[in-house]
Amino acid sequence: MQTSEPPPPSRGLVTLLAFACAAVVGSIYYAQPLVGLIAPQVGLGDGAASLVVTLTQLGYAAGLLLLVPLGDRLENRALVVGTILCGAVALLATAAASTGSTFLAAALAVGLTSTSVQMIVPFAAHLSPERMRGAVVGNVMAGLVGGILLARPFASLVAHHAGWRAVFVASACLNVALAALLWRLLPQRRPHPAGSYGALLRSLWPILRDNPVLQRRAFYQACLFGAFAIFWTAVPLHLAGPPFGFTQDGIAVFALVGAAGALAAPIAGRLADRGHGRAATLAGMAMVFGAFVLAWFGAGSVAALAVAGIVLDAGVQLNMITSQRAIYGLDPAQRSRVNGLYMALFFLGGAAGSALVSPVRVAFGWPGIAAAGAVAALLATLLFALASRRGRD
Repeated sequence: MQTSEPPPPSRGLVTLLAFACAAVVGSIYYAQPLVGLIAPQVGLGDGAASLVVTLTQLGYAAGLLLLVPLGDRLENRALVVGTILCGAVALLATAAASTGSTFLAAALAVGLTSTSVQMIVPFAAHLSPERMRGAVVGNVMAGLVGGILLARPFASLVAHHAGWRAVFVASACLNVALAALLWRLLPQRRPHPAGSYGALLRSLWPILRDNPVLQRRAFYQACLFGAFAIFWTAVPLHLAGPPFGFTQDGIAVFALVGAAGALAAPIAGRLADRGHGRAATLAGMAMVFGAFVLAWFGAGSVAALAVAGIVLDAGVQLNMITSQRAIYGLDPAQRSRVNGLYMALFFLGGAAGSALVSPVRVAFGWPGIAAAGAVAALLATLLFALASRRGRD
């Protein structure tokens, strides 16, 4: 008997899922343009300042492994809403922190709970028929990417006028409102679990070990997302110093320009649906490398840096959406765990990238930042080229 595909999700539902991703994911990125404000107020020196970003990303990576797999076991709406409400508590703790250790612990919890967005994305894939799964996931991811890119200008503007703590209070309030909206409007989805939570976690290693597509795609995106984190952690510090002397408002406007890169997400999904995933992947890697070349030679030009940011963001999104389209074609019963593994591995790349910023910037300045990002893109391209020669992607 032939199994019928699910009907396409409504435009309104896809829009809701995209908005949910945008609203929650910003919590991971608010601190990026505010490092220079937060670090001295909580007692973190120059060498440790980038830990403000790194700890949030490490928390996110941990949540991807510990919480996201629950989407294959628990009712999805309740899981998403509960995680978002816990995120509101973590954001309030961040706003109230007065020491470096308490801020970093709260930042870790913010990252952990922000993984609700990666419970939503595979849910969208479950709702979509195979023929348009890339397009639906691409549209939802456009919301997520928009949230990532708009988080920085939002944080800069609010911090300039009301202080950096107000950023996290506002985000906590948004989380509470969003949780209520999702509880009211999202449909329930009950998976058919097999085994305990411990068995679910123990299954992660065999899933990763036995899926070379997942391994390769996670490595590609880890490299490119590491480059993304390097640029967007370092560029606010670069613009705040000489010769630019940007205020938080100026940094916000600059970051807003980078949001144009979100437009690549739906395009990537449609390309993957039409069988052009390899071409889109290679194009994304080339764009990331080219962005850092431009950033190197255009270090003294705001326009050049802005173009580099747009190209970088678009390239990272091209690779991410084509990779998700590839991994979502694996076992549907494991989709939440596959997504969690993929996201956790590439966010470790992001955490490594942000952690490199402070020591590289102190030792080598902006040229070192640009070189580090370019090398990360070249590593991804090298593995992709080797895989392509063997008929893989």
